[in-house]
Amino acid sequence: MIPDGKPGRAPPTRRPRTRPGPRACPEHQRSARLNGVSEIPEGPLVRTARLAGLPLSAAGRLTLGWGQRLIGRDRDEVVAEMQRRTAEQLFEVLGTLKGGAMKFGQALSVYEAAIPDEFAAPYRAALTKLQNAAPPMPSTTVHRIMAAQLGTGWRSHFTSFDDEATAAASIGQVHRGVWRDGRAVAVKIQYPGAAGALRADMDQLSRMAPLLGPLIPGVEVRPLVAELRERVMEELDYALEADHQRAFAAAFAGDPDFLVPRIVASAPKVLVSEWVDGTGLAAIIDHGSQQQRDRAATLLTELHFSAPQRVQLLHADPHPGNYQLTADGKLAVVDFGSVARLPDGTPPIIGRVSRHAIGGDAAAVLAELRSAGFITDRFEPDPEVLLNYVAPFTEPLRHETFHFNRTWMQHQAAKMADLSTAESKLARHLNLPPSFLMIHRVTFGSLGVLCQLDATAPFRGIVERWLPGFREP
Repeated sequence: MIPDGKPGRAPPTRRPRTRPGPRACPEHQRSARLNGVSEIPEGPLVRTARLAGLPLSAAGRLTLGWGQRLIGRDRDEVVAEMQRRTAEQLFEVLGTLKGGAMKFGQALSVYEAAIPDEFAAPYRAALTKLQNAAPPMPSTTVHRIMAAQLGTGWRSHFTSFDDEATAAASIGQVHRGVWRDGRAVAVKIQYPGAAGALRADMDQLSRMAPLLGPLIPGVEVRPLVAELRERVMEELDYALEADHQRAFAAAFAGDPDFLVPRIVASAPKVLVSEWVDGTGLAAIIDHGSQQQRDRAATLLTELHFSAPQRVQLLHADPHPGNYQLTADGKLAVVDFGSVARLPDGTPPIIGRVSRHAIGGDAAAVLAELRSAGFITDRFEPDPEVLLNYVAPFTEPLRHETFHFNRTWMQHQAAKMADLSTAESKLARHLNLPPSFLMIHRVTFGSLGVLCQLDATAPFRGIVERWLPGFREP
């Protein structure tokens, strides 16, 4: 255990300490036999089969649906039943497998606002459940891990410890306790076998990307999976996550708008931090007031654009389960396992392209994108088509305030998914440099959450303050 007695500092540039080998680790292979309950369920072959079964089962239901149509069942009734069953299976497989499967489901969940309303209801329910829910580990396993990580006398560090998990997610679950100094704490405990499961799942999801694409129109699943594969293994290193959280906590200490809980203690597979009381964004999305929605959207926008300048890090896991709105109106931010390291802040080209786009300067947009490697020297796009292509991304910047909602997101997704347009044909020739991939994913994920909130935020003013290159030189 590493008690936290040091000030916040920027995390060093290094690779994660925890690396899976070419095969699933023995602990992963044994996990199904521990205590009669699987923490990261089943062996690699069974996990692969269950993941592969998702599109196969969907195809089977489609065939069955046509058969039911032939015998006279109502079309809408058949379609609704197929969607319900597919959504239920999606949640059951991705949620109970945890690991990379659930991580992928969480990544998809922020895009649910893009799904057309006539198809969305069952998928929306299934995907949003993945934001902060999974079957928990039994208490015997929890105690065994705590003893291994904090020592056999681990209970002496706490005045109380709740054996029942308050949240269970993709690679770990959270328990509430009271530290020996009286502070309420959140104790995050990593599932046994997480490394092997993550590696196996991401391999399988990479192969399944073309089949999973139709779940979210307008989203390229293959690069999403590839980027997640590169970053998700870092989340296994709780010591690295503790460094990230210390850096954020130091940068936002005393901030009137943000709350980042401080690290209390850390170990390779256990992380203890200050407890946060607040209303989760999932609850605000479901039944929050308009004031709560607008406040959450404003602060989420500011976090996204300000953190690279304040901390040189970007919080890279934007789903509602990682944010809470406190009683005094602060945005509490948790889970720093996935971050983008931006030692020079956000690349100024993003701000310059945005400024040129809303100004209608097509030639400048083309020149900037070509200079950064988004457009190869061999490709000569129509500047006006290129301007139309980037217009949806910059539309919120054309107004002092902007109302983010599902209708707007669905419209943008439909345009991106329409393969007949000149903009779609141009998109097939564009290149996304690797250094921008994570920024791109996180930005779209954050926009998805804003649309789920159905909120109005002063988007342009926040961008003007924090995004390098956006203001006129």
